[in-house]
Amino acid sequence: MTTRNITETLEEVRRTLSSMATLGIAGFDPSPEAMERVSRWGIAEDPKNEIPPDPKCGESLEEIRAELGDCHRCPLCESRKNLVFGDGDPRARLVFVGEAPGYDEDIQGVPFVGKAGKLLTRIIQAMGLDRSQVYICNILKCRPPGNRNPLPEEIEQCIPFLKRQLDAISPDCICAMGKFAAQTLLETQTPISRLRGRFSEYNGIRLMPTYHPAYLLRNPEKKRDVWEDVQKIMDVLGLKGPNK
Repeated sequence: MTTRNITETLEEVRRTLSSMATLGIAGFDPSPEAMERVSRWGIAEDPKNEIPPDPKCGESLEEIRAELGDCHRCPLCESRKNLVFGDGDPRARLVFVGEAPGYDEDIQGVPFVGKAGKLLTRIIQAMGLDRSQVYICNILKCRPPGNRNPLPEEIEQCIPFLKRQLDAISPDCICAMGKFAAQTLLETQTPISRLRGRFSEYNGIRLMPTYHPAYLLRNPEKKRDVWEDVQKIMDVLGLKGPNK
């Protein structure tokens, strides 16, 4: 049972006991009729009593990973060495979403462990955090051959699992790194240069688009822009950095 369901049940119990007290009833009626009413709490408002359970409600990252399995939903399975699901704190307040695994990630099965990953680690440390305190994942779970751009059909197969990961973690903030992460999650074709620097919203979660660390390796002059974006995330999360 989720926190929301528990809260709703307790509220129903409170209202029921309050009504009983108003009527002068000091105990609880355990008759079949009374128990039938209790069993229907939360269902009466549906005229057909056909409220289906939500199979995604409260699912864990482990459950999502198990369903993903040895994924063969697109041709990337034929060239990958390892599926790269995600890494970090399943209750993280901050999630970094990149594009796709690269060579090093494909070998190790862990996101952002190559040169771009080392730069991301330094950015996280500059925020006053450790990699173990955030969650890191990608739009795609498998490396595209030659590190080419993700194809629409590949994104279509992978994005439902990413969205379920984000729902399961329920972070306070998402940092979408690069155009594929930002445009996919925000469902827009707006260039990353215009998206970055201001918060957007993804399912009620603040999302900050910024440049991908791999882009920064090729364009180091853009590091200042990314640091400005990261500082806005720090303000939202109440982070002061390691030296403040």
